[in-house]
Amino acid sequence: MNQVENLEYNTERSKLIIPEYGRHFQKMVDHAVSIKDDAERNRIAQAIISVMGNLQPHLRDVPDFQHKLWDQLFIMSDFKLDVESPFPITSKEVLQQRPDALEYPQNHPKYRFYGNNIKRMIDVAIKWEKGDMRDGLEYAIANHMKKCYLNWNKDTVDDQVIFKHLYELSDGQIDLASGGENLTDSGQFLKNRPSKSNRGGSGKKSQRNSNRGKKRY
Repeated sequence: MNQVENLEYNTERSKLIIPEYGRHFQKMVDHAVSIKDDAERNRIAQAIISVMGNLQPHLRDVPDFQHKLWDQLFIMSDFKLDVESPFPITSKEVLQQRPDALEYPQNHPKYRFYGNNIKRMIDVAIKWEKGDMRDGLEYAIANHMKKCYLNWNKDTVDDQVIFKHLYELSDGQIDLASGGENLTDSGQFLKNRPSKSNRGGSGKKSQRNSNRGKKRY
């Protein structure tokens, strides 16, 4: 009965800082913090680092493997462990500092089926000097736009439509309509596009459906 009364529940225990190492490992770190002798404390810290390395062999291929382990040791000690580290000690304030918010694109393109990358490519092409390289880039952009347009559940598109959209997206700085060039034939793009019957594994589903109702002997 006394053993049952003395049981410890996880809800009553202190919260683990890095749960992956377990509670016994946390007790080892707490013991190292409580050691008064500097030499003994440094020796115990080195032993703890060795055990941490054995527990995480997958980190041996990660650059600065030892540096990562020392950072984790100081984190588990709540930065109270006073030992000689072979690496610069990251401060608690730096680790608790919140990262800057990510900037999400707020633009709403007129032709969404082209994607945002097309507009970025057009902006780069505009900055290039006129010449063969820019002409090749503009032609490649137009071809990619045609491919995106056909992926938008379309079976054909006139090149003049692509040239018009490119002219609009470039604010009138790229005009391929006047050059009289033709883009890659639509059939070439459609040939590499998966058929609708094969999308999403519908072929297997139809095969299963066709087997329903058949007699099995």
